[in-house]
Amino acid sequence: MVSNNFFLKKKVYITDLFPRKKFEKKTRLNNIKPLGEATKLDLTFYDSKKYKSHANQTKASFCITTENLSKDLPKSVEKIIVKKVLVELARVSKIVYPFSDLDYPDFSLKKPKKSKFKTVKFGNNVLIGKNVKIGKNSQIGANTIIEHDVQIGNNCIIGSNVIIKNSLIDKRVVIQDNCKIGQKGFGFLPNKGKNFKFPHFGKVVINSDVEIATGCTIDRGSVDDTVIGKNTYIDNQVHIAHNVKIGEDCMIAGQVGFAGSSIIGNNVSIGGQAGISGHLKIGNNVRIGGGSGVVKDIEDNQVVMGYPAVPLKEFLKNLKK
Repeated sequence: MVSNNFFLKKKVYITDLFPRKKFEKKTRLNNIKPLGEATKLDLTFYDSKKYKSHANQTKASFCITTENLSKDLPKSVEKIIVKKVLVELARVSKIVYPFSDLDYPDFSLKKPKKSKFKTVKFGNNVLIGKNVKIGKNSQIGANTIIEHDVQIGNNCIIGSNVIIKNSLIDKRVVIQDNCKIGQKGFGFLPNKGKNFKFPHFGKVVINSDVEIATGCTIDRGSVDDTVIGKNTYIDNQVHIAHNVKIGEDCMIAGQVGFAGSSIIGNNVSIGGQAGISGHLKIGNNVRIGGGSGVVKDIEDNQVVMGYPAVPLKEFLKNLKK
């Protein structure tokens, strides 16, 4: 899939964002990216020791961080020392991506032209935004909205009453009725008596052979992307928050909720109504029982259950007490 930027990015210099700091030179900023993905001329951020390994190896030119954390960054990175990293990140992100803090209406929506989508089948009342690409032999159900710049691969089936925005969808993906994909996630920062909305300028990436059942919501990424790995099946009414990455060959049962920025490995099974807290890492081949609450990382090949989730043997032992 070809990468795509769904948000207007302003041309800014690093000195425009931080006028009080003295920089070695007036450098034009390329982008804002996470520690592990940032490259030369990018701005990144480092707000927790949990990401120390990424901080040690980041290739970003600039990093928003605190005095204490700045010691973990390479010498090549120009440090921007602040008291509140995420507040400062939200402020500058709003400048660089001025329309990413809300989901503004897409006024480019129109009925699809058959001459443009010759092999695609459309139900009644479908609306398509500008620059949308839909692959061969795909089917789009009634009353579905596909907003500007979305890409959908070959042989996909999109149900009725679906809304897709800010997303790249690979081939042979099934998205059932009433799903919402690519909307802004839940992100705000209380600051001086007000809630400062955190911009979300990432996207959703859904890889090949994924199936998403009825009534699911998948939020786009904030600084990073939200990603669903190939051949993963997601049951009804699952919520996937911003920046979550779900691996390949996973099975997610109904009403599971993922908080932001958690990473799920390959071949993971999660029972219904389980909850995964934010910024966690779940290993490969993990089994999580229904109704469990996962509040810490889980290593590969574990079976856990309960709240808080513990190894299955420990859970069963506790039941006998």
